[in-house]
Amino acid sequence: MAMAERLGGRWSRSRFAVVVVLLALVAVADRAVPRGEALPIGINYGQIADNLPSPARVSWLLRSMQVSKVKLYDADPHVLSAFGDTGVEFVVGIGNENVSAMVDPAAAQAWIQRHVQPYLPSTRITCITVGNEVFKGNDTQLKASLLPAMQSVYQALAALGLQGRVNVTTAHSLDIMGNSFPPSAGEFRPDAVPYIQPILSFLSMARSPFLINCYPFFAYKADPSNVPLAYVLFQPNAGVTDTNTRLNYDNMLYAQVDSVYSAIQALGHTDIDVKISETGWPSRGDPDEVGATPEYAGTYIGNLLQRIQMKQGTPLRPSVPIDVYVFALFNENLKPGPASERNYGLFYPDGTPVYNVGLRGYLPPMDMEFSEGNRKMRPDKKLITFVICRRFICFLSSS
Repeated sequence: MAMAERLGGRWSRSRFAVVVVLLALVAVADRAVPRGEALPIGINYGQIADNLPSPARVSWLLRSMQVSKVKLYDADPHVLSAFGDTGVEFVVGIGNENVSAMVDPAAAQAWIQRHVQPYLPSTRITCITVGNEVFKGNDTQLKASLLPAMQSVYQALAALGLQGRVNVTTAHSLDIMGNSFPPSAGEFRPDAVPYIQPILSFLSMARSPFLINCYPFFAYKADPSNVPLAYVLFQPNAGVTDTNTRLNYDNMLYAQVDSVYSAIQALGHTDIDVKISETGWPSRGDPDEVGATPEYAGTYIGNLLQRIQMKQGTPLRPSVPIDVYVFALFNENLKPGPASERNYGLFYPDGTPVYNVGLRGYLPPMDMEFSEGNRKMRPDKKLITFVICRRFICFLSSS
């Protein structure tokens, strides 16, 4: 006897079909969430938009993707609370507008007591970035305040017993470089050196990394006729050989990182790790933004993920796996500037991937209730089955 008949003929064929689909979704739920080790990349979680899901829903999305490292541009209390007891590691930021105020030790301590201390140890805050791309602009007061602000924050952490648990650094734009090719000849801009030299001494003392934002897309966009696409997209190519070191570079990102290492070494430091605090590729841009397509974005991020999963180092530091934070989690519709600025996301705000690079995540529905208990649950087969079954029950109730 057909199942529909056994159910007493109460359902139409269309309703029966819906039930079959729901049950099928339950059956495949186990494949909806990746298993295994944590994703070996960090993700920048920007929020310059008016259509993003709540931090609680984002917490489920990132954990379902096995993301273990997140970088913020502020210290949003809603985000930090949503990730309590999840094990996700956070970088939080002090915006450029607040850097000068942090020169005052009392202000720095008050900031940490308000934005960091209350969330520890539940939320794993491991780093504070003081300012972002400070040397990209012309604000001399901001530049002069950067190091004293970093020192105040570091001292405040020590006074609160957090030294060693939370480190302090700042993130730089690649245009801090006066020369970046060949990588062995990398050097900082002469006007930036008086600021960078003491910052490097601070990073060495504090055992903090040097963060750099690297975007091969910008180089390709500026000169597509002379910058090989395969070289910027990690595709097979002959590469470029550094005539000084004889090291071969088959992609621009690694060459950029090694040029920063060379610039740091030129100022007398060999004990500072370089980490990529931002890199990405836009999936859409203005008509004059050559290369801003979903195809190229997917190729760049997908190939980068493969390199990271191989635990590759750069040619200059082959034994040190490259540490990368991808920009960004979502497209951000309120970001100013060219169209590309609003289209760096791995996901649309509804949780749909912008392109397919094998990153699968689960964004719960908007009507999902997040109690203090289920906020902390691991998003796995039981969660997805629960959501599907709840919708199934609602369907039955309305029949």
